[in-house]
Amino acid sequence: MLSLASASLSFTAPVVQPRAGVPKMETAADMKTLAAKLNPIVGYWDPMNLVEYDQFSQGEEASIGFLRQAEIKHGRVAMAAFVGFIVQSNGIYWPWALTGSVSHADISAAGGPADQWDALPTASKLQIILFIGFLELCSESTYILEQSGNKHYMRGGKPGAFPSLKTVMPHPVPLDLFDPFGLSKNASPEKKAKGLLAEINNGRLAMIGIMAFVSEAKVPGAVPALNGKIAAYSGEVMAPFAASDNLPFVSDMIKYNLPF
Repeated sequence: MLSLASASLSFTAPVVQPRAGVPKMETAADMKTLAAKLNPIVGYWDPMNLVEYDQFSQGEEASIGFLRQAEIKHGRVAMAAFVGFIVQSNGIYWPWALTGSVSHADISAAGGPADQWDALPTASKLQIILFIGFLELCSESTYILEQSGNKHYMRGGKPGAFPSLKTVMPHPVPLDLFDPFGLSKNASPEKKAKGLLAEINNGRLAMIGIMAFVSEAKVPGAVPALNGKIAAYSGEVMAPFAASDNLPFVSDMIKYNLPF
């Protein structure tokens, strides 16, 4: 919801470069300018007036930083999810074993991507979620951000900028999550700015795309263009764990019925 609601926001370099040490926070006026760059036809569109809503009582600019970070992060995850859904739906998998008794072929044979997630061993699910939590902690840590010369996105830092892990981890880290092979470090400022605009547009499209895939899998016919092309899924798309995982509180959460 947050990523879709913040679709009027964008990710690019600030229009005016700040003095060294002075954080440049983006304003509502900056968002209107950037919206025109992202899509001149649609332009600025914020029907819920999120840009001017001080939702955390931290100031309008801090709220814009939060929304920008949310959109960029959701867009990046959606791009990976969109490609992953297509790969998994076409029976493509690693040729080796996942664990001592479970192979990637076994997981692929379970059905569509959502069924494949359900077929994963509980330990695999926990490792994935804990690793995501670790990355989230790194992106929120003021200390780790400062080691890369950045600030928190609600305190003048660049939304979407992921810090380097090479200088802060207690053990060697061969590659960083962002630009692991250093392909963009020598790119011109103009090329980087253009790439950031492309990223936000691609992320928005990917968010729509992955939601279309999941909706069609859960409710066949919900997306007419995908009818009959996506494997149906009978499970709960919002529940990462099932009763068979034997984890605390999971069974009670699955039984809970929403009050509507």
